[in-house]
Amino acid sequence: MKKSVFIFILFLLFLPLSNQRLYAQKKEINEAIDKLKANKDLDKVEASMTKLLKDSDNRHNEKIWNLLFESLQKQYKAGNEKLYLKQKYDTAALFNIASRLFTAMTDYDSIDALPDKKGRVRPKMRKQSASALNTIRPNLFNGGIYYIGKQNYKQAYTLLDQYISAADMPMFKTYNYSTKDKYLPTAAYWAAYCGFKMSDPTRVLHNTYLALKDKAHHESMMQYLAATYMLEKDTARSVETLKEGFHAYPKSSYFYAHLIDYYSKRSEWKEASDLTDKAIEADSTNATAWLAKSTLLINTGDYEHSFLIADSLLKRDSTMTEAWLNAGLAKFNMGVNLDKNPQSVRQKRQQILKYYKEALPYLEQYRRLAPKETDKWALPLYTIYLNLNMGKQFDEIDKILRNKS
Repeated sequence: MKKSVFIFILFLLFLPLSNQRLYAQKKEINEAIDKLKANKDLDKVEASMTKLLKDSDNRHNEKIWNLLFESLQKQYKAGNEKLYLKQKYDTAALFNIASRLFTAMTDYDSIDALPDKKGRVRPKMRKQSASALNTIRPNLFNGGIYYIGKQNYKQAYTLLDQYISAADMPMFKTYNYSTKDKYLPTAAYWAAYCGFKMSDPTRVLHNTYLALKDKAHHESMMQYLAATYMLEKDTARSVETLKEGFHAYPKSSYFYAHLIDYYSKRSEWKEASDLTDKAIEADSTNATAWLAKSTLLINTGDYEHSFLIADSLLKRDSTMTEAWLNAGLAKFNMGVNLDKNPQSVRQKRQQILKYYKEALPYLEQYRRLAPKETDKWALPLYTIYLNLNMGKQFDEIDKILRNKS
């Protein structure tokens, strides 16, 4: 070992630890300066300065921050130039650099804007940093949309949230994004969309007010809100949102379907009926609403009217499985109602059998279309086969019911 090298090592060993650290840090900074001048290993400079800034003692070191900014800005510029010249370059890398640069500069601004000893706030780099970030900010939005296309919702949310949050940051006050940036509501909507895709209620609701201003996606946003409130088990807010959504979009199947399901589970037939009437009023061709109307009429005992609606639907579309069930149940229940009246059974026996015979083809067709829905067709067919003395069919249904019990 050469004598000079040996002496140098001894020198380091006998240095106090704090001095050793300072020496290593200075060496690291000088290496970063050299790399930046040579415009090489920019990513390593970024990593090196980021590591130094993790030390709380370095958080106010302007030189380290500036080297970090320069490394990021040069990376961003190089990527931009390659894209402009249509050279091979990973587009995602540019968006990620923009995000890291935004994070670094806004982090420093919070330090730069701390009050001095006299309580004065005089940030030195705010204007310069804000100008630089204002130029790259559109790529935070573009990056968010890009990552949505790649189904990377976490990264998409990060970029979109950075884009949105700039509107409330003091360093961007002069740009007045809140009133001048027409893309803010759209960014808020897509951020909420990412939160919804991640099943993260906090992220869905973070910019709700702003997202609802996006007219192009207002209906979808209302759906995400209703679903998110339900995910949080806030039924009251979910139902209220569904009502608002239905009022604004009465032709939307989403709001109607979820509200009718809510009312039906609670046996709130009047509310369900009023809602259905409004849906039909908004769109008289809404087969789903007409089918629901038919179902509601069965639940409220208006079997004749229910049958007329279901039968009418089948004449327009014979593939409507539940319409076959409703038509069959309507006729079946007409017979059951007569059968329940002891005084009229003997007089109207033929009428009862007539209802059962009319119900039979509808229920059998429903069984063919929905063979697994035994809870819906087995008992009615059992009763019909028994009353019509259809022994072979009755035995089959009896066996099915016995196996279920």
